[in-house]
Amino acid sequence: MFIDQTKVFVKGGDGGNGIVAYRREKYVPMGGPAGGDGGHGANVVFEVEEGLRTLMDFRYQRHFKAPRGEHGMSKNMHGKNASDMIVKVPPGTVVMDEDTKEVIADLVEHGQRAIIAKGGRGGRGNSRFASPSNPAPEIAENGEPGQERNIILELKLLADVGLVGFPSVGKSTLLSVVSAARPKIAEYHFTTIVPNLGMVETEDSRSFVMADLPGLIEGASEGVGLGHQFLRHIERTRVIIHVIDMSGLEGRDPYEDYLTINKELQEYNLRLTERPQVIVASKMDMPDSEENLQNFKDKLTDDYPIFPISAVTREGIRELLYAVADKIEETPEFPLEHEEEETGVHRVMYKHESAQDEFEITRDSDGSFNVSGFKIERLFKMTDFTREESIRRFARQLRTFGVDEALRSRGATNGVTVRILEYEFEFVE
Repeated sequence: MFIDQTKVFVKGGDGGNGIVAYRREKYVPMGGPAGGDGGHGANVVFEVEEGLRTLMDFRYQRHFKAPRGEHGMSKNMHGKNASDMIVKVPPGTVVMDEDTKEVIADLVEHGQRAIIAKGGRGGRGNSRFASPSNPAPEIAENGEPGQERNIILELKLLADVGLVGFPSVGKSTLLSVVSAARPKIAEYHFTTIVPNLGMVETEDSRSFVMADLPGLIEGASEGVGLGHQFLRHIERTRVIIHVIDMSGLEGRDPYEDYLTINKELQEYNLRLTERPQVIVASKMDMPDSEENLQNFKDKLTDDYPIFPISAVTREGIRELLYAVADKIEETPEFPLEHEEEETGVHRVMYKHESAQDEFEITRDSDGSFNVSGFKIERLFKMTDFTREESIRRFARQLRTFGVDEALRSRGATNGVTVRILEYEFEFVE
């Protein structure tokens, strides 16, 4: 089974907690604070593995949680940073954030890596908070939570040449003749329900990858039939071989087939029409094929080369492969529509993240207030509420963010309940 799209949950490792500790050696008077910092949590990193061809592994494991950093220790010993969690993906994998639909990474080359979920930083120990006015602080931070996100993995085949055309026009047969691929071939439509790849070598030792893509029908760009499942796989191809059945045995007009397929390619993504096309007139060993081919040439207005072939007699195959190899050499690689212009070799996208809103206040029907926001929630999770001094520091930081003033302006009075995440506090004037 060929899996080409799947959803996965990833979470970076939490940072280790800092601790409150003091030096207590016998001959060290006033030893002072000695709490170490926590280690950083692990990142979830996707790495391209050349040997993989499908996303099948992600069908069985859909959750990837990286390990957290080690907690800080006494004597100012820092916790160990966690090692990155490496997840192998096949070449041609596009990673997309499910919520924002933003492309996080486009992984193409063997060994290429991208950080998908960042680990949290380690919390600071109490020795970090020492100051002349507070030489022995009772404050330590918890580790920062790791980044969580739901992502969509999509596999785009890395084929140089894509075979397109209506079902049963002879695409699978052509692939089986020119390569060692053995696609399923039968006398019914939609035999090919997954893309088949084959390595093709010409007689002058040039080679390229050819993909026999699932049969296309009218309306595919709107999701009819195999629809987008098919069209996604053609986005990366550099040359399109348009296979047309010239025998007329299906009762269709070859030229109408040609127009229909090209219209579907154009409606799905205009950039597909920029790729050079080679027209293959298949099944030329059938009785009416010559006459149908002449009619097709008379109607054709596009300046595409036409190669009459017969997969049975192998007529025209050699000339076709030479022409396709020439086209590949003169055609640059096409970037995906959503790829930015990049100067590096690797397609890993890092975008500037705008600062999130510091907080938002909503009111429940019972009169209580809910405070939410990335910075507030992160600060809350990194505060050790078992220590009085940490609680006071948390309250000071909320005041600095302007939360107190915002609550008052919304009508908060002494004793009203304020919630942050699932925890409740009393508002004190």
